[in-house]
Amino acid sequence: MLNGIQIKLLSTIYSYAMSLLEHSLLSNKKEARTVGRGAQSIMFVLVTLLASLCIEARLAYLQVLEGHNYHNKAEANRVRIIPKQPERGNIFDRNGKLLATTRYPRSVYLWPMAHKKAGWDDKIAPRLSKILNISQEEIEQKLEEAGANSSSLVRIARDLSDAQVTALKEYEGELSNVEINTEAVRFYPYGYAMAHVIGYTRELTAEQLKDRKKEGYRLGDVIGQMGVEKAYEKSLRGEWGGQQVEVDGAGRPKKVLGEKQAKAGDDLRLTIDINVQKAAAKALAATGKPGAIVALDPNNGAVLAMVSNPSFDPNIFSKQKLSQKDWQSLQGKEHPLVNRSLSGFPPASTFKIITTTAGLESGKFTPSSILQTYGSLTIGGVTFGEHNHAGFGTIGFPTAIAVSSDTFFYQVGRAVGGPKLIEWTRKYGFGQTTGIEFSDEESRGLVPDETWKQKTWKIPWTVGDTINMSIGQGALQVTPLQAAIMFAVPANGGYRVKPHLLQEHTTEVKNWRESIGIKPSTIKVLREGLRKVITEGTGRSLNQPSIAPAAGKSGTAEAGVGRPNHTWFGAYAPFNQPEIVVIAFGDHSGDHGGTFCGPLALQVLEAYFQNKYPGKYVKPQSTTEVNGKTVD
Repeated sequence: MLNGIQIKLLSTIYSYAMSLLEHSLLSNKKEARTVGRGAQSIMFVLVTLLASLCIEARLAYLQVLEGHNYHNKAEANRVRIIPKQPERGNIFDRNGKLLATTRYPRSVYLWPMAHKKAGWDDKIAPRLSKILNISQEEIEQKLEEAGANSSSLVRIARDLSDAQVTALKEYEGELSNVEINTEAVRFYPYGYAMAHVIGYTRELTAEQLKDRKKEGYRLGDVIGQMGVEKAYEKSLRGEWGGQQVEVDGAGRPKKVLGEKQAKAGDDLRLTIDINVQKAAAKALAATGKPGAIVALDPNNGAVLAMVSNPSFDPNIFSKQKLSQKDWQSLQGKEHPLVNRSLSGFPPASTFKIITTTAGLESGKFTPSSILQTYGSLTIGGVTFGEHNHAGFGTIGFPTAIAVSSDTFFYQVGRAVGGPKLIEWTRKYGFGQTTGIEFSDEESRGLVPDETWKQKTWKIPWTVGDTINMSIGQGALQVTPLQAAIMFAVPANGGYRVKPHLLQEHTTEVKNWRESIGIKPSTIKVLREGLRKVITEGTGRSLNQPSIAPAAGKSGTAEAGVGRPNHTWFGAYAPFNQPEIVVIAFGDHSGDHGGTFCGPLALQVLEAYFQNKYPGKYVKPQSTTEVNGKTVD
């Protein structure tokens, strides 16, 4: 295709040629000699002139119209950008203990155009593949993704061993366009113990890169994939820097033309107490059972510990490539990547806190109300049993909580009715996310109601559904974190707290709690009953001098015929001025809440009080089981 300048030049040439030709024809009429004259000489001049003008037109086009583009391409060949990765922000616990930091292993980088050079397929690629234990196809794919005209280095391997570095140096003469640089890689000193809170970083997937390019991410970048690393990615990431370097024809750097310093990411201080976290992780792992433990400050929702078992080592994601053993550790049948602290399960008798609240707040019961308990009750043609098959006589709310009487709370639930019980369940925060930073990891749980049952089962809500809910059974699903918030309500005097992990968020307590409108008389009954659980009920294993006097509640949830029970224990201490709430949960652990989860809660409370108040709470030299196995 001819451009405008070329068309104008050809038009001028054509006009000039026509005038010459016309002059020649007129002259030929007067001259008899034709050899070497006339049209032949004119055409030779025209062809020469036309060729010269075309060359000049092309030069004008390249210099005037395309000059800027070619200048930029030349500069791209002469000037390269060597990006400098920012250091990711450190993460600390509430006392300044380092939870996540950066180490600096050596990595291999290539210029994207490297695989287009002579000798790549014959020497360079096979040698690199062998040294780095990476297939040639994988190396090619990374370079092609970057694009041959990219001016940035592409990382093809990270965390090199000393042997690999030595081999690369040994064959340095053969490996043109190969560079070894240090880079920042995430390191988690507490590994398994902090995995579900801190999460991990990993190189962007192709899909993530497509979505994140507009935010400045590039091929090979790492990004928070879970936990705090994901929730606070923007703060932790920092800003890339780099050097603008002039290179010679062989691509070797000649001089630095300019430099932009990388900006490190922000450091974060979490509400986590690593001593409490480690105690929770150790206690839960020792059971060999899946489960979760959550500890928080009941006054402001600050999370002190959050553990899920089984766990995983987040450091394995800092590797360039996961081994088969690594994959097996992540793909176990108990799903170690799942955070059970944020997963829903039936809350069992811990829910009697809410049934008590609904009963007293409904006006149908008073703090002094007493009810007869039974070995079983038949309601709506269905028989609902008492866990001891005998009943506990005539008792009031505090004793009913302490001994966890089912038939007592069946009667309360039936009198209150499903809608009122469901209303208070939602006021406590069940059936909704808690507001913790892990919004896309957290289950809402489930608060079943008439609408849900009609939609799911195509049948109406019945009194039997209310009876089941009154003791935390049926379709009701609650996460351990939601259960911790439930226990915080009587502990702090009637406020639902919003759990959070960033320490700076605790400065304004009022921003992290909301009154749910419980009368002081109801709080008093709850506190009295929960304290009696420890002193004379199903939680006597926590009645120890090794912790501050505590209050709590056990729970044992049926999980279906032939399947082991779920177990729970929630506690707070000191009972008269609480500082900490602990929830321990056993996923199909079997046994009972008081006997399986009670000791777990005790170990976490011991770690908290003995570290905070040295010498005040002393663990006994030896302990004996006074009460034997208790039941829910």
